[in-house]
Order: sequence, then C-alpha cells, then structure tokens
Amino acid sequence: MKNHSTVTTFILLGITDDPRLQIVLLVFLFLTYIFTIAGNLIIILLILVNSCLKTPMYFFLQNFSILEIMLATVCVPRFLYSMTSGDKSVTYNACAIQLFCVILIGATEFFLLTAMSYDRYVAICKPLHYTTIMSDRVCITLVLCSWLTGLMVILPPLSLAVELDFCNSNLIDHFGCDAFSLLKIVCSDTEFIEQLVLIMAVLTLIVTFVCVILSYTYIIKTIVRLPSAQQRKKAFSTCFSHMIVVSITYGTCIFIYIKPQKEGVAINKVVSLLNTSIIPLMNPFIYTLRNKQVKQAFKEAIKKTAFLSKN
Repeated sequence: MKNHSTVTTFILLGITDDPRLQIVLLVFLFLTYIFTIAGNLIIILLILVNSCLKTPMYFFLQNFSILEIMLATVCVPRFLYSMTSGDKSVTYNACAIQLFCVILIGATEFFLLTAMSYDRYVAICKPLHYTTIMSDRVCITLVLCSWLTGLMVILPPLSLAVELDFCNSNLIDHFGCDAFSLLKIVCSDTEFIEQLVLIMAVLTLIVTFVCVILSYTYIIKTIVRLPSAQQRKKAFSTCFSHMIVVSITYGTCIFIYIKPQKEGVAINKVVSLLNTSIIPLMNPFIYTLRNKQVKQAFKEAIKKTAFLSKN
C-alpha cells in the first residue's frame, strides 16, 4: 500500500482490556495455534510419505492444510506478541501485508473447496473415468487456478484501498488489520469501495456455493441409486468431512455479511477469532476422525517412528 495520509502506524485495540481475560485468551490462542500447526503438518506429511494417500482427494486436502497453516500464522502470532509485550502498534505496511494475505487466503479457500467438491463429483458420479479426468496435471491446474482466481477477486478493491487516507484516527478496534475496522477510520469517501468489496465477496460466495451445491446434487442422486446400503454408506462417507468443512466455512462467512451493523464490532471480533484459530484447528480432526485411510496412515507412521526410536 502507498501511504497518502499522515498515519504511518496503527494501534490495535485488541479484544479486551481485562488482564485476567487476556491471560485466558493468551493461553487459549497459544494452544490452538500449536495444535493447528501440528495437526495440519501431520496431514501434509502423512500425504507426502504414504503411498496410499497419493490421490487427488488427499492432494487437495494437503493444499487446504497449507492454507490453514498460512491463515493461522498470518494472524495469531502477531496477536500473541501484542498481548505478551504490550506493544499494540503495527506499521502501515505490515498492516497492509496482513490484510492482503488474509483476504487472499480466504478467497482461495472458497475456490479450493469448490475444486474439492468437483473431485468428489467425478469420484462418485464417474468412477470409471476418475483417474483419467483427475490427472496430476488437472489437480495442479485446479489448485493454481484457485490461487489465481482468489487474487483476481481481491485485486480490484485492494487497488482502490491504496488510495485511501487515514487521517481521522489510527486506532483499529480489532486484534488484527480487519478490513471493516480499517474502513471506519478512513476519512476518504468509502461508499464505492465498500460496495465493490460487497459485490466481489457476494459473487465469490454465490459462484462457488452454486458449484458446490450442483456437485452435491449430482452426488446425492448417484448415491441414492446405488444398489446396496453398504455402497451408499461408503460413498457418503467419502464426502461427509468435506460437507462439514464447507458448511462451517460458508456459514461463518455468510454470517459476517448478514449480521446487524450495530452489533458488528463485537461479533466481528469473535467470528474473526474463530476463523483464524478454531476453524483451522478443527479441519484436521474433521478429516481424520471419519477417514479410515488417514487414521491407518497415522497409526503406521507412529509404529515406524516407535520402531526407529527403539533401534
């Protein structure tokens, strides 16, 4: 961002001024961050070393775990540092970088979830052509397109944001560089950029959500037609984890845009905290608890580690 205003440093007000609540929050965030990194790294490593997990579904899951690690790392360590050191200041450029990364990762996640739903559609509706359709080249292309599309979605509003003047205040009522909180302290006219942000966000949500719904409509139709209950259960099980993650991701994002404006500040902080700490932590467990292959790979990895440590 190019700074057109007198503001070179922002002050993050955080979530609470209560010292005891801050300690609880500090411990909570530290533990969730450690488990988030550990859980997602385990999934990434298991998929890398286990030959049974060399499939498109796990390739997408691996990339999704990378996004979750990036999202948590962009937000949580800076907040932990702020609470432990008492230094609530953040430079203009650091704030711009954090905001750019958070929005890019968030947008990319939606497109990656759409690619994952397409993978499940091909696996269940066109099983005989699955390996042909979902080749390594196609999978890599889908992941790259998720990143590029996410970048294209956020560039228009961000290109306008660099021209904004922050001259009213440098106090951000948030624990991070949140777009809504930043717009409140801008002295420039923000009506157009707010409308543009809303349009791009709604378009992203609608387009990706429609694609996911269409995929699962065909998936459910195909599952219902399967002859045996065992086949239906197995087919549904392969989609269950993805459906939960999709529901959580879309649910929290939609909630941000439909909540009443007068309740915006407090609720936005809570939802942002969930998005950057709890949800990245939940995803590894959601995918592993209902996935026999991942659990089996994890058990084998533990046995190999134990065997090597003995020797």
